[in-house]
Amino acid sequence: MFKDYDVIVVGAGHSGCEAAAAAANMGSSVLLVTMNMTNMAQMSCNPAMGGIAKGQIVREIDALGGYSGIVTDRTMIQFRMLNKSKGPAMWSPRAQNDRMLFSLEWRKMLENTSNLDFWQDMVTGIIVKNGRIAGVQTSMGHDIPSRAVILTNGTFLNGVIHIGLKKFGGGRIGEKSAVGLTESLVKLGFESSRMKTGTPVRVDGRSIDFSRMEEQLGDEKPGRFSFTETPPLTKQRSCYITYTSREVHEILQEGFDESPMFTGRIEGVGPRYCPSIEDKIHRFASRDRHQLFVEPEGWDTVEYYVNGFSSSLPDHIQFKALRKIAGFENARIFRPGYAIEYDYFPPVQLKYTLETKLIENLYFAGQINGTTGYEEAASQGIMAGINAHLKIHDEPEFVLKRSDAYIGVLIDDLITKGVDEPYRMFTSRAEYRILLRQSNADTRLTPLSYKLGLASEARYIDVVYKEEKINELVRYLKKTSIDPDDVNGFLESCGTAPISQKMKIDGLLLRPQVDLQGLIRQIAKLHHHIVQIRQFREEILEEAEIRVKYEGYIEKEADLAQKLERLDSVYLKEDFDYQRISALSFEAREKLSRIKPRSLGQASRISGVNPSDISILLVHLGR
Repeated sequence: MFKDYDVIVVGAGHSGCEAAAAAANMGSSVLLVTMNMTNMAQMSCNPAMGGIAKGQIVREIDALGGYSGIVTDRTMIQFRMLNKSKGPAMWSPRAQNDRMLFSLEWRKMLENTSNLDFWQDMVTGIIVKNGRIAGVQTSMGHDIPSRAVILTNGTFLNGVIHIGLKKFGGGRIGEKSAVGLTESLVKLGFESSRMKTGTPVRVDGRSIDFSRMEEQLGDEKPGRFSFTETPPLTKQRSCYITYTSREVHEILQEGFDESPMFTGRIEGVGPRYCPSIEDKIHRFASRDRHQLFVEPEGWDTVEYYVNGFSSSLPDHIQFKALRKIAGFENARIFRPGYAIEYDYFPPVQLKYTLETKLIENLYFAGQINGTTGYEEAASQGIMAGINAHLKIHDEPEFVLKRSDAYIGVLIDDLITKGVDEPYRMFTSRAEYRILLRQSNADTRLTPLSYKLGLASEARYIDVVYKEEKINELVRYLKKTSIDPDDVNGFLESCGTAPISQKMKIDGLLLRPQVDLQGLIRQIAKLHHHIVQIRQFREEILEEAEIRVKYEGYIEKEADLAQKLERLDSVYLKEDFDYQRISALSFEAREKLSRIKPRSLGQASRISGVNPSDISILLVHLGR
């Protein structure tokens, strides 16, 4: 009934879908196994992609040849570039999406992907022979053979849903949890633990008074996530902002005695940076109100998502409190918020490729590794799919460094530091964020992906052209001068000092008040050579301006990255016996023995390993 597959992907969430697409597009025969084929890449929580740091990740996935950016562009209903008032390292694209169209578009793209088959079933165990993966077992009694397996089970492993005192099994509300697989893995020697996440009420938009809320519009000129020519967004739906109040907090507190979080019925640790409303009230007792974002679920639905009102309190308490919030006085709800508790596997059990250290050719990706968020999951999926294909075809592994991509930061953090709460990406986690801009994800990553055989030749040619044009424009800006008479009026209108002699354009662009497109618009009529600049695409103009304005910072950060990465080139053997080096601290010996870092650089980033421990290892290695 089943052929021998190269790769089996378990779970069709954001991680599983990217993993299956990557491995299949690279040439592996892939089987995607999911419990429900109608919910592929389901947006289980808010109907949005991107945001702070997450937007950079989606652009990186797209640059590698993944599908998340394309699907986001085809199904978005609003686009905003966040942090535009800050430097370009902080600019982060975010989109509201049509929840149903997003899942449908993902399925269409996967069904049009060669080498990819589907099977609806629950995987209950893995088949291992001589320490190597050999396939999966399913609840229908099938043993399906494969050379590699990628587990992307999300919140479904022994998932339990909590609403007040109510407690029942489920991976999402209305969907059953996955049982058997955790137990199968623990028997093989894997360590597992519990985490929790939550989601808010869904509200009938026909019952909302939007006039009592602040309207939040999309960008006047909406951008996109994909570097391909996805269709531009020509109309948008608004989001809205409202606030809780002291009265709302007091009503919510009435349910604290029945809160599974406060009564200890939830053992798992929840996300610190996306807490439930009851957690926010408890932790920030002095705050009189908290901001809520009211987000439409799609083009043709009246359902709204109340971002910031996640809760596992009794449903009648949630409803009573909601109706005291401005705009929700007559609200009707489709379903209450709930918390979900699930199994995960501490990611220190993984290699950089996301292959498990214990079982060869077995990979973990997504929330099974203790992360939270669609984008974090999808990025792990594409990396696991790439590396599973490479491993079974005896090709070198594909690993991104911390200076290569946010994806590299994420994976290094996971396998080096582990997690004690759901991991979420922030720009502050990336020490090289000036290098890792959302605007240059394609020039950073597409050439690497093209060499792997994932990114298409057309994409590679476009990136080469873009890089050539950026360099050409930067050279032009550095060598071309402007007369004071031609530019002083413009400079004064920008609130910056006039010049007294000819000045190169790149020197003017170093002023924070001056932008390249504004400069072009103002003086194009005076100089033919300025008109020529207008032939460049907007993205090329933007990236050239960034490189000129931030040249010193970019060079300094690249220099620092190069110096620090020298430690990453000092490799450590997997069977290195740290216990016999008595000069190392006890904690260092314990952590190094457990994590088994692949390099001195990774060892230096392990919590509890001090610079003196690294010096001792350098001496021991004869360095």
